[in-house]
Amino acid sequence: MNDEMNRMLELVRRLKETSYAYYVLDNPVISDMQWDRLYDELKKLEAETGVVLEDSPTRKVGGDPLKGFEEHRHITRLWSMDKVQSMEELDAWILRTEKLAGKTNLQYYLEYKFDGLTLNLTYRNGELVQAATRGNGVTGEAILPQAKTIHAVPRTIPYKGLLEVQGECIMRLSTLEKYNKTAKEPLKNARNAAAGALRNLDPAVTASRHLDAFFYQVGTIENPPYNSQPGMLDFLKENGFPVSPYLGSGSGREELETCIREIEKERSSLDWLIDGVVIKVGDYALREQMGYTEKFPRWAVAYKFEAEECVTRLNNVTWELGRTGKLTPLAHVEPVDFYGVTVRKATLNNLGDIQRKNVAIGCDVWIRRSNDVIPEIVGRAGEVKPDEIPIEKPEFCPACGSKLIERGAHLFCMNRETCRPQAIARLAHFAGREAMDIDGFSDKTAGQMYDQMGVRQPADLYTLTPMDFLMLDGFKEKKAANLSDALEKSKHCQLDAFLFALGIPNVGRKTARDLAQYFGSLEKLKAADETALTAIPDIGEIVAGSIVEYFSFPENNQMIEKLFDAGVHPEEMAAAADGVFTGMSIVVTGTLPTLSRKQAEDLIRSKGGNAASSVSKKTAFVVVGTDAGSKLTKAQSLGIETIDEEEFIRRAGK
Repeated sequence: MNDEMNRMLELVRRLKETSYAYYVLDNPVISDMQWDRLYDELKKLEAETGVVLEDSPTRKVGGDPLKGFEEHRHITRLWSMDKVQSMEELDAWILRTEKLAGKTNLQYYLEYKFDGLTLNLTYRNGELVQAATRGNGVTGEAILPQAKTIHAVPRTIPYKGLLEVQGECIMRLSTLEKYNKTAKEPLKNARNAAAGALRNLDPAVTASRHLDAFFYQVGTIENPPYNSQPGMLDFLKENGFPVSPYLGSGSGREELETCIREIEKERSSLDWLIDGVVIKVGDYALREQMGYTEKFPRWAVAYKFEAEECVTRLNNVTWELGRTGKLTPLAHVEPVDFYGVTVRKATLNNLGDIQRKNVAIGCDVWIRRSNDVIPEIVGRAGEVKPDEIPIEKPEFCPACGSKLIERGAHLFCMNRETCRPQAIARLAHFAGREAMDIDGFSDKTAGQMYDQMGVRQPADLYTLTPMDFLMLDGFKEKKAANLSDALEKSKHCQLDAFLFALGIPNVGRKTARDLAQYFGSLEKLKAADETALTAIPDIGEIVAGSIVEYFSFPENNQMIEKLFDAGVHPEEMAAAADGVFTGMSIVVTGTLPTLSRKQAEDLIRSKGGNAASSVSKKTAFVVVGTDAGSKLTKAQSLGIETIDEEEFIRRAGK
């Protein structure tokens, strides 16, 4: 082996060693300038010899931009994180976790909530074989060439089993500042810079941003050598993964608040963006016991810091009409860059909100951007200007011209018959896949039926015949017959689908299911007050208030009665606790011969079980169909029983 090759091997070893000290141990052993010199020397030797070692930090896979990202299915689902934004909300979360754990004074751990882009890495036999974005939690975009340009991402690790590791890809603020000094187009903020670079089709662009990453979670692992959060983080560090440089701990609200305030205080001095603190139950056995909702782990929560604010000018206010007939004011503001996002619109909740905040067209306002949703106007900034124009309460609906009425703090258009936008929106929502699931019905169809057939209410749909549908553009005999059959089929629906179809404000598909399972019938739900509603897990005062208000309005009850008269009969649900699957967590994966996924999961719930979305040690068994993927693999690795549809139906007693 010649001298050049020996020197290249030494440089690769030294660069990896110093990168580990910098990224993982947070204890640099050489300066950035010294590291750059070693790196440049290696690049020069590679150019001279034409040899690039497999684990060289200069190696980039794929020189040309990719034509498009391939889809990658995660082995284990990546979950979202529930959020709290006050100590009172944190108190409530602590009480819920203690109730689920069956004990008090739990041990919690706290880490930075990095503001970047989720990165999911897959290793087999110690080799990095895939990298992906979070996507929808089940599938993401495959970005292995881009991830390999990040020095903080290990190419090889000591652990040789199947492993999925999740982290956050970031751009350091110092790196952003340095980049912008010479960039033709300066980047607006570190978060967008990282996300844009990682999802760029050209790995060379990703490399030019000099991204970093911190890792915080193991999603898939064979025989984990740890049983707690600190143990998992030690495992990551031992395998070369940078982890959060902050790890706090506490066993109650007071200790957690001390850690939160400590992080909040040092936030401005950090070299990366954080937007809160992640709090996790430390004991993995307790995590298994607590489980997950449809979106979040019950054993973790993100404490979001007070949202950042800025000042801009309020230029105009328009009133937006929703499917319930409620009008909501929308503020149009002077465009302002807000952490990399150009803000042009902001929320004003209702007329009372406008009056309370004392804002007017032409005044300067504080706006707050929180959780990546449309910003909210917090209040007036500065003194009254002479050219300000008061925001007038509208008297007539902007869509149909009908007289508006006030109900509490809100304005409503009560013209449910001839106010076209709200009628069409109501029809389309009612027929949606997660509602009444009327196949062949679309927004366009709703508009045609409104204009040509006088359809105004959902109940009107059930008076139509296949001959009527032939009048619609694009409808021939088969399509008309299919829509007619879908309408007839929808008459016999599940209660949770019916509740969602009604369009009750703040009631999504999961909440509709929780309500149906808890009350069992529409009449019992209609009779419930806010106290009874908030007794249901995950239903708070806002949702409970929306439900009570909805059923207090005569027009909503009239709409329901018309649906009943048209032959729609939502099936009442038996108490979930009465069944052969009571207390069991059951997963369905793959395509079953006769049952759809929804039908199988509904059967599980009707028999008292929990239809879980992921496999864990708590899973009783997995119902497996054709084309089963990672859930089957995980069940087999955990030794969990798998059965086919026939056995599943037998156990259900069908």
